Amino acid sequence: MTIQEILKEYWGYDSFRPLQEDIINAVLKGKDTLALLPTGGGKSVCFQVPAMAKEGICLVVSPLIALMKDQVEALKKKRIPSLAIYSGMSFLEIKRTLQNAAYGNYKFLYVSPERLETNLFLEFLPALNINLLAVDEAHCISQWGYDFRPPYVRISALREYLPNVPVLALTASATKAVQEDICNKLQFGLNHQYFQQSFERRNLSYSVFNVASKQNKLLEILKNVQGTAIVYCKSRKHTREISDLLKLNNINADYYHAGLSSEDRNNKQESWINNKTRVVACTNAFGMGIDKPDVRIVVHYDVPDCLENYYQEAGRAGRDGKRAYAVLLYNNKELADLQELSAIRFPAEAEIKKVYTAVMNHLQVPAGSGEGISYDFDLATFSTSFKINILTATYAIKALEQEDILSFNEVFFKPSTVVFTTNRDELTDFENQNPDLEPLLKGLLRSYEGIFDFPATVYESKLARFIQLDIEELKNNLKKLHDFGIISYASQKDKPQITLLQNRMYNDDYKVNMNEYVKRRESFEERVKAIIQYIKKTSGCRSVHIAKYFSDIRINACAICDNCINEKVIYISTEEFDSIMAQIEKITKQRSVEMDEILAGLKNIRKEKVWRVVNYLQAENKIKTDKEGFISFC
Repeated sequence: MTIQEILKEYWGYDSFRPLQEDIINAVLKGKDTLALLPTGGGKSVCFQVPAMAKEGICLVVSPLIALMKDQVEALKKKRIPSLAIYSGMSFLEIKRTLQNAAYGNYKFLYVSPERLETNLFLEFLPALNINLLAVDEAHCISQWGYDFRPPYVRISALREYLPNVPVLALTASATKAVQEDICNKLQFGLNHQYFQQSFERRNLSYSVFNVASKQNKLLEILKNVQGTAIVYCKSRKHTREISDLLKLNNINADYYHAGLSSEDRNNKQESWINNKTRVVACTNAFGMGIDKPDVRIVVHYDVPDCLENYYQEAGRAGRDGKRAYAVLLYNNKELADLQELSAIRFPAEAEIKKVYTAVMNHLQVPAGSGEGISYDFDLATFSTSFKINILTATYAIKALEQEDILSFNEVFFKPSTVVFTTNRDELTDFENQNPDLEPLLKGLLRSYEGIFDFPATVYESKLARFIQLDIEELKNNLKKLHDFGIISYASQKDKPQITLLQNRMYNDDYKVNMNEYVKRRESFEERVKAIIQYIKKTSGCRSVHIAKYFSDIRINACAICDNCINEKVIYISTEEFDSIMAQIEKITKQRSVEMDEILAGLKNIRKEKVWRVVNYLQAENKIKTDKEGFISFC
């Protein structure tokens, strides 16, 4: 099929979004390609479509386990066979996955970067017939970026094994320096291609407010603008408090953070996606990979520490192209704290060593051993036990991650798996002898295709409903089948994990590259400076400011951010203001309309004046915006 036919057949779209087709064609011509596509720009299609157009399997490197799983499940629903390998899987599970990738009819293999270097992976690599290497979240390869991950640096080693395979690097937010670093680290060829989608979001209105009471301002915003909303908070405690505040004020809300169980996170996310929950108060653990186009407003209740994060999170509003709002609330103390953050985020060398020794003692790892072993790790328990400030512990562990000494996965979740370990004849005999277990066996066979050959992901609650059995009884029966040797049943794990990437160092051998560490701290300080400049900016378009930060100099002033509106305070006489208001009332009183229709109806009046009157009417609760972005007179 042509790429257009593939897009239509599997994704249901008649045409590509801007730049997608250009990126796909560059990949199909075998060129290394860097694609900078802002949040919601359709990055996954850029590697999924060309991979479908070629023989072989696409190797996708991604650092986010939850996102990998979501994409694999989404591809399976499109009847595209896909696999994933990530931390927490057993040796047997990884081997079976690689065997399926090498000898089965699969099109995508998602792999976390630290898995690429294992002997097992390299052993299977020649048999995989890889047609494309896609590096998602490619900014993670640069230590000058905001989310540096050392395993990404070693992705380029794969090029030795895949000399004729093109590399597609994708990211939503990277400065010019980080873009160049990505190309260098991935050893792009001289004729590599570069595509950058515009950072312009014509429908998204950015605003920043310095307020005495954030609670009152938040309530005001959510009452003035209807529709789905996200409120980003820095702490888990804050998410719960904000959710409670909104509920007390009759706003349907919930909270979300990485400390919740996987089942809770999934339920809360689904409720919000399906519009059963209007507002979710969350940490930045929420939103990655979620494609909900009708978010009307994103509020940052706490100040983010860099423009990269802010742009990605704010950009989750208004992906349907209708009017949406990105609002940042702050106070002066927060900015002062932000300027002091570098000292907290980058502990002294002695503090890092102290935390490392404490972690090794906590996990009871003998010197000279431990490499490749994963341990359950509760950060709060550890900090209390060793009387270490939890922030110091957090960022010391982050420093150890960036030195490739260990990895810490706070949102680790490994679902239950089942695979049959007997043949069908023996299974029939077992069923005849154990009729009480027959419904469960039948339920497994009917629900999970290929369960004789490969561990199937099993959700006990869903299976229990299917065979109409109490969930605790179901789990006990699964354990019985495991003990009988009929199945191999691995129950779910839902605890944070530390994985040692090196053997425990002896005291005399302990070392951290402080030169690189200091450079990373300086890069962090530059990013803090940039977000503070954005917040304090009282003139000039906010959209233009963000775009310039990412080296996009092509966009025009948006005319709808707070600064643009304030700058365009062109004199409007009382008579003209009343006239514009009357015309808006006439247009919106009989039916709800989009902003474009109001502007078209008043096309002889400067749009800045129209926007000013609309914003006044909204502030005075004389017009309202519904969840679809339509405006009506109250």
